[in-house]
Amino acid sequence: MLDRSSKYSADPSEDSLTDLLRGLRLDGVDYVRCELTDPWGISFPPQEAARFHFICDNCWLRLPEGEWIELKRGDAVLLPRGGAHALASAPDRKLSPLEAYSAQEVCDCVYNVCGGGRGEATILFCGSLRFNMDAMHPLLRMMPDVMRIDALTASEPAIPHLLDAMAREVGASRVGSGGVLARLADVLAALIIRSWVEHGCGNTSGWVAAVRHPAIGRVIAAMHRDPEKDWTVDSLARLMGASRSGFAQQFAAVVGETPARYLAQVRMHQARQWLTRDRMRISVVARRLGYDSEASFSRAFKRVIGVPPSHYRGAEPPDAPTFASGDGPEALGSQSILQSGGST
Repeated sequence: MLDRSSKYSADPSEDSLTDLLRGLRLDGVDYVRCELTDPWGISFPPQEAARFHFICDNCWLRLPEGEWIELKRGDAVLLPRGGAHALASAPDRKLSPLEAYSAQEVCDCVYNVCGGGRGEATILFCGSLRFNMDAMHPLLRMMPDVMRIDALTASEPAIPHLLDAMAREVGASRVGSGGVLARLADVLAALIIRSWVEHGCGNTSGWVAAVRHPAIGRVIAAMHRDPEKDWTVDSLARLMGASRSGFAQQFAAVVGETPARYLAQVRMHQARQWLTRDRMRISVVARRLGYDSEASFSRAFKRVIGVPPSHYRGAEPPDAPTFASGDGPEALGSQSILQSGGST
């Protein structure tokens, strides 16, 4: 459970998880209520969108690496990067894509699915969640492949009421049901992430460790909240309440990379959103992020994203690219992390 001792700030403005979830929003959701009878099995191929499943009856989950685990009534699963997986009434069941089952569109992006054999019935609530950032954004990249919450309803008593509301929207087929369901799914995803951070995993490194850490979590939340700010290693250390060297060392130990490199990734993914979603000119993005020239911004962008910013001008948002490696020297300077190119 999340440590509620005095070392964690009681000030809601310093709740790093709240800040991070505020920045992690849904741009869209496809919602499916499945009524399946044994034998059944559904394969879910990899996709850019996240997926979530809420289990109303026992079934089995095949993890992205191939292992099968049993899910109990009340369990919930979130795959932040949409990795390949499967759900089935038992591990030996034949797997078919979701499209092979009988589906009825209730309203925009909302479906009822049924099928299977003549055995015991299982009800699942599934969804594809399109976040406002791609799967290689540093925030999503720090999450595990699968976030499983055992008996979510025990730690989040609002979940049954939320699912009831979602089921009513599906059944009523009312005007605007798609929008209402998208917002309910947004809340459900936030509850899954929060419950997982608090109860679901004992990891001592990566995203959960960063969020649980009272000072590192505050620094990460500030980076995501204000990526345009002229952050320096010194200013981030002051925010953490540590010395410059102590901050850099502790940040790298908890997060797995230096503060400059992490901030550079946050900024360049924000820049990519401005270029693709908002259709900003490269020169405007460069100035907004404080670069002296479009050329210097373009070099920094390519170091992080792997392609120059011109790649995204006039094109639809592409699939998430792989981060480029070899970002330069590891020396941290006292100047702005931005001007150091985020190379450390």
